[in-house]
Amino acid sequence: MEKSRLDKQFDFCLEADKEKRIIRRTLKSDCVNYENDAEHAWHAALMCVLLSEYSNEEIDVLKTVTMILIHDIVEIDAGDTYAYDEEGKLSQRERELKAADRLFGILPEDQSRKLRALWEEFEAGESSEARFARAMDNIQPAMLNNATDGREWASRGVRLSQILERNEITPKGSKRLWDYQLNNFLLPNVEKKRIKNEE
Repeated sequence: MEKSRLDKQFDFCLEADKEKRIIRRTLKSDCVNYENDAEHAWHAALMCVLLSEYSNEEIDVLKTVTMILIHDIVEIDAGDTYAYDEEGKLSQRERELKAADRLFGILPEDQSRKLRALWEEFEAGESSEARFARAMDNIQPAMLNNATDGREWASRGVRLSQILERNEITPKGSKRLWDYQLNNFLLPNVEKKRIKNEE
């Protein structure tokens, strides 16, 4: 028997709860616990609501928040790929596409298409909303890394060039927030030698 629309929606909501199990490599501000994917998405979405006035372009805030809330849901199946794990990145797209097929496929067809399209739009980073969402995705962990005295950057030997490469899209979403991140979160940690500078 075909599941009802409401059954499918609740199935997806329950499946999404598994995002709380995916532990990231970013310490929470307590310097004790690592955040999970759901905490990261919530925090970045809240930041989007508060900081959207600094977007380079006019954005649909609800659309952008929705993108942020679902951007890592594929990690339920694909697992978290650490930002600077070059080997993990080689299979990341394939793992995440397979996960997107399964997870968004739980939903009723119209919502499946809509959320899958938003996820793909985020990944492509070409719309004003996607650029700002990606900026939030990058700025949120940088803020936490700075708040924890750069401990994870230092312990993992992260280089400034790696952070700059990862953040290429950030100023495209918000030049103002990129400048703030660079001057308040990154450069102070370069000075303290928490972030390696090859120069």
